[in-house]
Amino acid sequence: MRRLSGRPRPAGQRSAWTDHPSLCYHDPAEGNPAGSFDDWGYDRAVTIEDGPVAFAPIPPGLTAAGAASAPFVSVVGIEDLPRGAMRRASFGDLDILVANTSCGIVAIDDRCPHMSAPLSLGELEGCLIACPLHSGQFDLATGNPTRMPTTGGLDPDGGYHPVWSPEGREPKPDPPGIKAEARRFTRVRRIRYYPIRIVNGVLEVAVPLR
Repeated sequence: MRRLSGRPRPAGQRSAWTDHPSLCYHDPAEGNPAGSFDDWGYDRAVTIEDGPVAFAPIPPGLTAAGAASAPFVSVVGIEDLPRGAMRRASFGDLDILVANTSCGIVAIDDRCPHMSAPLSLGELEGCLIACPLHSGQFDLATGNPTRMPTTGGLDPDGGYHPVWSPEGREPKPDPPGIKAEARRFTRVRRIRYYPIRIVNGVLEVAVPLR
C-alpha cells in the first residue's frame, strides 16, 4: 500500500546548506536557468492542463536498479507538488522522495546515500538537498555530494574526507578504534533516480516490483 507524506517549504524560508555551488542552483523565484536543459541535450518539458512542468533529467548511469523497466505508479497530483516542495511515498519497504527542484521534478530514494536517513526531513534549496542527520548535502541535478557528512569517510570516487564540525560547534572527536575505521571506509554514494511521467495531472514514478 502506498503511503504519502510531505510538507512544502514555507515561502521565503532559506536553508543553512548553501555553501557549495550546484550545477542548477539559483534563486527559485527566477524560474529554470536559461538553456540548462538544452545544454544537457534533453527536452523534458511536459505540458498539462495547468501549464508546463519540467522534469530534471536523470544523470547518466544513476537510474535506480530495476527502475528503467519498472511499471509506473501514481504518487501525487502535480498541483500538490509546487516548486520547492517534497513528498515521500512508500511502497512496501521502498521509500521514494519526489521533489520539485529549481531544475525540475525528480524522484529518488528517500534515504541519504550515507546512512539511509530520510532526506524528506531535510531542507531543499534550489537543487541542493541536505540530510537532517549528519549535515551531508547533495546536488539533485547531478547526484553528487556537495558536502560530506560530519562523520567524514569516502566520497563516490574513493577520496577520503576527515570528520568535521559545523561552524560554531566543538570539534568532533575521532578517537582511534574500530568505529573510526568504519567511518573512514564508509562510502557516500551518488543519488539514484527513478523515471517519472505525468498522466492526467498525476505524477507517476517507475517503481520496481518486489
